[in-house]
Amino acid sequence: MDKFRTVLDFCLSHQKVLGYGAVSLLTAGSERIFSVVVFKCPCNSWNLLYGSVFLLVPALILFLLGLLLSTRCWKVLTGCCAPGRLSRYSHRGRICRYLRVLWLVVVGAAVAPFTWIAVALLGGHFYECAASGNTIVQKYLCQDKEIQCLKEMLQVPCGGSSLQEVQDLLMSLRAQSQVMGWILISSVTILALISTCISRCRSPVSILHLAFWKIYMAKEQELFEIKAKEHAAKLAERNLKCFFDSTELEPFQTPSTRSWQTISSLFAFNPEEHYYSMIHKYVSSKNKNGSIISAEGDMFPSCLGFVDAAVGTDTEVL
Repeated sequence: MDKFRTVLDFCLSHQKVLGYGAVSLLTAGSERIFSVVVFKCPCNSWNLLYGSVFLLVPALILFLLGLLLSTRCWKVLTGCCAPGRLSRYSHRGRICRYLRVLWLVVVGAAVAPFTWIAVALLGGHFYECAASGNTIVQKYLCQDKEIQCLKEMLQVPCGGSSLQEVQDLLMSLRAQSQVMGWILISSVTILALISTCISRCRSPVSILHLAFWKIYMAKEQELFEIKAKEHAAKLAERNLKCFFDSTELEPFQTPSTRSWQTISSLFAFNPEEHYYSMIHKYVSSKNKNGSIISAEGDMFPSCLGFVDAAVGTDTEVL
């Protein structure tokens, strides 16, 4: 039981990394299935289009799904075009703030697409098919070779060529694909390391404070869902009782629309305050004058992006 608890604590403390790892593994597995079961290079004039579609279109779909399932994306966009709220986004500082959050959303959504392209390039099948139909690649690989090389290049991915030279070109295409795959993986890894180092170096809180903050957010999420379900159940029960029993409508206290909008705003860290979420900030400051959404001295460190990633429902988008 203690070992299980240790594993559970590790998963909770590294849920972001494990989440990206799970997405990457699922994407890599899907790519392998597609390349073995679904992908069949036509070995004709369709090679370039067919191979490019399998290499790039699934990556685009994964990227769009990443945006669709991103909590922070909908936190920025939900209600932003509602009447009377457009003025909130006209301030230059707020625009930069929302653009920064959207950039983090894009980076998070790009994990699966980059994984798909990298794994596909390491496998080589999609690139071999696409490159064999590209006239530029054909001329480059067949230079100083027989004219028959150009004619049989389209048959290279299917192994239908009788020329040994063309068979050697297949190895060249596979080598090119794998080299590009490793370059892509190493480049993304280096950029991720650099951005993480910069983010942590500019963190306004210590590593233990950050660990406590993540624990608090996880617990707040859990309790929010419980309280929200209880509150919704009581409100539904009151309304149905009034409807079916024809009784007087009893008073029921529920948060106002303005309150919901406030706690749904993007979080800003202020070193003069000790708030861990917008709910914490709201309940601590609702009796004070002025807006709690933004104040002088607010900071938006990227290491605290997990605060905006939190959402208090089981169905994020729906």
